[in-house]
Amino acid sequence: MSSAPHDRLLIIDFGSQVTQLIARRLRELSVYCEIHPYQSVTDTFIEDFAPKAIIFSGGPCSVIDEGSPRPPANVYDLGIPILGICYGQQVMMQMLGGRVERGHGTAEFGRAYVTPGDTSLDVLDGWFGEGDEQVWMSHGDHVADIAPGFQVYGTSPNAPYAITADTERNFYAVQFHPEVHHTPKGAKLYENFVRLAGFSGDWTMASYREEAVQRIKEQVGDAKVICALSGGVDSSVAAALIHEAIGEQLTCVFVDHGLLRLNEADEVVTMFRDHMNLSVIHAEEQELFLGELDGVSDPETKRKIIGKLFIDVFQKYADQIEGAAFLAQGTLYPDVIESVSFSGGPSVTIKSHHNVGGLPEKMGLKLVEPLRELFKDEVRALGRELGLPAHFIGRHPFPGPGLAIRCPGEITREKLDILRKADAVYIDQIRKHGLYDEIWQAFAAILPVRTVGVMGDGRTYDYSCALRAVTSVDGMTADYYPFSHEFLGETATRIINEVQGINRVFYDVTSKPPGTIEME
Repeated sequence: MSSAPHDRLLIIDFGSQVTQLIARRLRELSVYCEIHPYQSVTDTFIEDFAPKAIIFSGGPCSVIDEGSPRPPANVYDLGIPILGICYGQQVMMQMLGGRVERGHGTAEFGRAYVTPGDTSLDVLDGWFGEGDEQVWMSHGDHVADIAPGFQVYGTSPNAPYAITADTERNFYAVQFHPEVHHTPKGAKLYENFVRLAGFSGDWTMASYREEAVQRIKEQVGDAKVICALSGGVDSSVAAALIHEAIGEQLTCVFVDHGLLRLNEADEVVTMFRDHMNLSVIHAEEQELFLGELDGVSDPETKRKIIGKLFIDVFQKYADQIEGAAFLAQGTLYPDVIESVSFSGGPSVTIKSHHNVGGLPEKMGLKLVEPLRELFKDEVRALGRELGLPAHFIGRHPFPGPGLAIRCPGEITREKLDILRKADAVYIDQIRKHGLYDEIWQAFAAILPVRTVGVMGDGRTYDYSCALRAVTSVDGMTADYYPFSHEFLGETATRIINEVQGINRVFYDVTSKPPGTIEME
């Protein structure tokens, strides 16, 4: 939990798939908020957290079922504004004397339209246009009777109490999801709610930077900190922030495993060592990694080899730093939220991830995680605040195993060299056409097949290259980017002409799901 002196909004999570979006919308309004599962929200917790307002999220349960999730009963006696969304509306009605019924033909899933009531409501100021307003519904049960003190301010065909409020107590409840993209003016509702709750909008990256620096100083004291610097946005921003706080007490270890993009190692080390004056150990371990990967083609085996070697190498260099007491990690707020499952059940491992898991315990280190309250877009904003180059903090995600998983089948030095050059041409094309910032992630992959081609008057038998570019909000789902045929043709021509070893180029139009973003 943050120790920052900001007004706080508490989001009580009842298991909705889109609860994180509520927090994103509020952070965009410069309001500090935290998500906590309903199980952990006790009377004592609320007293310590001291929220200025509370939002109840949606959820998959039915309030009619015995043992269904509830907030503490005393939240209604705190005298602060509360907004209930979907399940949050239903639980509010059920607890305050209303009635919720099973669907019986009144379920709504997807796009719907809310008709305004006859009475105006401050929280809806500027929300309704000249007629009905589009919203996104996802409910089976519905409110049959509203609780005493509430009035109706909006209806939909299958939700007669789509918008209700008790203005005396500042309780508001909606059946739809204002946080999702398909409720076009949902942000306006949140804006009105936090304005009515008296939030000043003081959550800024400038204030966060100042507070985070002070917290790091207090936590670390005179001890030394080591940071696994991957060159990605998260670890880079974490390193820059910690360095601002403790200076030479920080040492970064950059593990060069030979699976990086063209000139990447030099760019990362130069920026942090020469331009930002950080202490950086450049661990050149290409031969070790590529030697262990020789002949390996199974993608999960590749990941495990790389992950294990990374930990071994990092520990080898970290052991050389006398007095190190802390390990810095670029943990983000979504990682923190997802570490506490709504149901209490274990999360599913889809594939192994490249990290420094287990090192803090193994080495007796404490963790420094200065980004654990931030979403990805906020990390980028903090990076800009810290003065990191825009082209660096705006880079597309790059996987920990690097080019190993963009080289399906066996990895060889020849294939890696070809891949680096092809990827560089592809990204250069995207930047030249002004498309880089429209794309979530783009890369080239070298396929484990050779095909026949003709160059000049000669026959070639070279590798095929696959290009991938996707749009996404969070990487959980993705769709391919709709390049023009002219762009694809021009790019394929450049790659074949400039990269020896490739004679055929494909474009991957698979969405996620069913595919993944990376090849392996």
